[in-house]
Amino acid sequence: MAAALLVGVPFLPQPAAALEQIDLLLPLLETTFTIKLSELQNPGGLLTGSSDLAELDQATNGGVGRRLVEFFNYPLPLQTKAVVGKVEDTALFNQALLLVSAIGGIDGLPANLDGQQLSDVLDRAAAKGPLTMLTVLKALPGQTASVDLELALFAARRLASQQQPADRLITATPAAGVNPALSNPGPLPVERRETSLVVSHRPEPLRLVVISPGRQANGRLVLISHGLWDSPLSFEGWAKHLASHGYTVLMPFHPGSDQSQQQAMLSGKAPPPGPAELKLRPLDISSLIDGVAAGKLGLPAGLNTDFVSVLGQSWGATTVLQLAGAQPSAVRLNERCQDVKDPSRNLSWVLQCSFISAADSASLADPRVKAAVAVSPPMSLLFNTGAGRAMNGRVLLVSGSRDWVVPPGPEAITPMQANARAGGGGHRLVLAKGGDHFNLGSLYAEDGGVLRGLLLAWVNGAFAAGAAAAPGPNAPDLLPATGWGSATLPLVDVTGGLKGAP
Repeated sequence: MAAALLVGVPFLPQPAAALEQIDLLLPLLETTFTIKLSELQNPGGLLTGSSDLAELDQATNGGVGRRLVEFFNYPLPLQTKAVVGKVEDTALFNQALLLVSAIGGIDGLPANLDGQQLSDVLDRAAAKGPLTMLTVLKALPGQTASVDLELALFAARRLASQQQPADRLITATPAAGVNPALSNPGPLPVERRETSLVVSHRPEPLRLVVISPGRQANGRLVLISHGLWDSPLSFEGWAKHLASHGYTVLMPFHPGSDQSQQQAMLSGKAPPPGPAELKLRPLDISSLIDGVAAGKLGLPAGLNTDFVSVLGQSWGATTVLQLAGAQPSAVRLNERCQDVKDPSRNLSWVLQCSFISAADSASLADPRVKAAVAVSPPMSLLFNTGAGRAMNGRVLLVSGSRDWVVPPGPEAITPMQANARAGGGGHRLVLAKGGDHFNLGSLYAEDGGVLRGLLLAWVNGAFAAGAAAAPGPNAPDLLPATGWGSATLPLVDVTGGLKGAP
């Protein structure tokens, strides 16, 4: 966000001069490392400059400076006045400020930082040409900004510790093998089309992508929910793989938080997604199931809408958990959202903590959802311990071992440990070794990506189990012992090791 770029420096009421220098404080070494903004105009400025950064650049024959100059002079894709006017005082914006100020360890950030101050800075920068990080910094008041690197290192160490539990679990368990029957495309031709459905909870018809077999559909319905500022495009490969094996797949655009909403926000035409989207997204999915049942989407007759599987990634995975019966609550959000030193704090808390006002009214379970796959869901604060006990859908949770947006330790392993110690219910956790927040989806041309065999195996298992797929103490396994793995990234079912994991 535009404002998140600006929390690295203090705001003074009446600046005497434009910002000239940044001091990087190294408390453990009792050293200050200086950067002069005038030296960041071009690589030559650093090679002839006198700051600590310039001396380091000269010693490395320009190796340090080129990348820094490129970064500081890269255009920012913002229409500034409109953006700031829309984002200020929103829950998502306020959490972003809190997180970035904590990561940056910025001295002098006032408690009453507001959108007008940000707007004034951006206006001054925009008056001098295209906005870049450097022009924004030079428009800031004061003469020197200070950054405490000890706090920045604390944030880096915290992220590393949030990824370590995944590494330990992966090391202790062999990865699943690859079965061509699951990983190869199915025998059926696949068709793709876009359509829309009038729904009562949105002012405009809900757009969606339909990916289905060209013949011999198996009558089974799957829906896929995309993440924040994303679109069905990122997961059409999942749908294509399932459709080639007989499944009919629907993929809505969530208009309050999809890619077009992001573009509207960046051009100043819309605010960031509000807490209401926590409730509207599950309603998008349920409305599509209703539309299929009512014959409104032009699909072949005979699709079963009483037993549905739903998949999602990131915020879409949180949506999936709601539909499967996990009940959001504001209890943990209220307890932990303001603690910037919380050892579990991570980037996904920016989104989760923006839901405080809506969480207690966002229980939107759909009993028709019998099985779910949640890939990288922000969930540790939004759902209380034990939220999975009354779920109507069996959940496969997937997390990447290198996900820094929704790190596996606090957001997947800790909640699933609590679930395992409470009985498990048949829910499972699979970790993707080397998986991050962006490499587990799949475009249409990628034929399903890393997770294609796993997704097909879980969906197949759920529909084959029928009523027995419901969560419970004696719920049968929905995954085969092996065969659902990937040749690209090792996939490891760590569910069995959760109870004893530290």
